[in-house]
Amino acid sequence: MNSATFKAACATGQDWQPIIEQCLSDLGPEPSSANLGLLYLTEPLAPYLQNLLDYLRKETGIIDWVGTVGSGICYSGREIYDEPAAAIMLATLPGDSFRLIPSGLEALADMLATNRNWIAEHSAHFCIVHGDPRNTHIPQLIESLSTELDPGFLVGGLSSASNDDYQLQVAGDICELGLSGVLFSAEIPVITGVAQGCTPLGKKHRISSCQGNIVSEIDGRPALDVFREDIGEVLSKDLSRVAGYIFAGLPVSGSDTGDYLVRNLIGVDPEEKLLAIGDLLEEDTTIMFCKRDGDTAREDMVRMLQDLRKRATGEIKGGVYYTCLGRGRNQFGKNSEELKLIHDQLGEFPLIGFFANGEISHNRLYGYTGVLTLFL
Repeated sequence: MNSATFKAACATGQDWQPIIEQCLSDLGPEPSSANLGLLYLTEPLAPYLQNLLDYLRKETGIIDWVGTVGSGICYSGREIYDEPAAAIMLATLPGDSFRLIPSGLEALADMLATNRNWIAEHSAHFCIVHGDPRNTHIPQLIESLSTELDPGFLVGGLSSASNDDYQLQVAGDICELGLSGVLFSAEIPVITGVAQGCTPLGKKHRISSCQGNIVSEIDGRPALDVFREDIGEVLSKDLSRVAGYIFAGLPVSGSDTGDYLVRNLIGVDPEEKLLAIGDLLEEDTTIMFCKRDGDTAREDMVRMLQDLRKRATGEIKGGVYYTCLGRGRNQFGKNSEELKLIHDQLGEFPLIGFFANGEISHNRLYGYTGVLTLFL
């Protein structure tokens, strides 16, 4: 029987210590048997992360913490930006049911080697991870870790501080530049879903000629001709209007849920009929075009939440949510509308997360998505 329990709290203020004291007060005065802490901070608290961690360890007795810094943070039905804030989740998990994932290739390799028997015996395949957006190898690290866990299912996001000095993570110690987090055993049941926030236009196509991120031919025809047909006559007359509205979608190979990676359109060449996409491409890759606006984002979010509600057996004990910094107030509205959707569809349960500079689901780095995981 799964005996895991979760509690969460969130607070804002001017200084780190009163904020954390308020969180701890809200988490309750009774002695806690929690053995894992999750922590998400807004950027103004990043300079005080070590003080904050030391204080949390002293006050809670919890040694193992994971987390990161976001441009905004999520809490049950609430989004917080542009002010000092922290969201904390305390998890009481069965003994020997998790391992911290250290940052750095050598440390990660050592952890996996040391725990190979534990991983096999406990069917440990699910991770919460945080990555550094300054590291261009993060997509490969995500894929490699998933492969090593045969297969591993990762959820999380890239830190999103505006100041590069504050792209910090916590995995036991404070770390940066790599991928870090926590690996759970199968004793901790979870379900997870991805909201893409886009609606495909037209059909899937094949890239027949490209170089780097420049597409010259799609389905054996000039790339821009195919693009114009898919987006329609009105947008085709003024291609300057497609920025931030029309994107390239790269379907995920083998996905049984129709997942695709959303990538920016970063330029067009009307004379040569070329498209520039925000990713390196290969010939014979599948591509489609999609639109992104508030209505499509909301519809897809509700679809994802209703699917999770059907799949959730019994009580939802807790959750973590990682969503794109371009979503939230930028796409759903200013009054925490994105987080309120989760509350409206799934009810009240402890939930924390942050607005990320890239979202992680399974073995991929996504963009413009919301990734919700529920502990059951």
